Amino acid sequence: MLLVIDTNILVGECLRKRGLKRLDDPRLELLITERADGEFRHEFARRLKFVAQRSNLSPEVRQGIETDALDLYARKIFVASENQYQHLEAQARTRIPDDADDWPTLALALALSAEIWTEDRDFFGCGLSVWRTDVLYGVLDGAEAG
Repeated sequence: MLLVIDTNILVGECLRKRGLKRLDDPRLELLITERADGEFRHEFARRLKFVAQRSNLSPEVRQGIETDALDLYARKIFVASENQYQHLEAQARTRIPDDADDWPTLALALALSAEIWTEDRDFFGCGLSVWRTDVLYGVLDGAEAG
């Protein structure tokens, strides 16, 4: 399953062991844009710091979470260069008029005939398949059981 993943989903899943296991599913081919790559790195560091402080994590545990997440990220997440989807900017902006900042994610999905994994409602109705986390996991779990 070829999915362009939203930054917020990726950060949230990388902060949980269960999420890391899910991201590592061999059935998932996960992509993000160059812009989302920068957002991920910034937001992951910020949220990990917050979680570590709130949960009173030791430096070793925090480092372990960071290492596991960044190792998976390097191995599993493909960062697409802007030249792969730039030509679809106008079409993407037309399809998600309420949040112009999200056009790269949609343009990449359009360029690759991929689906989108997000909880961001701005993508619903964009003309492509959009997966919410609970639905995606339900389908993956059902395929394992069947």
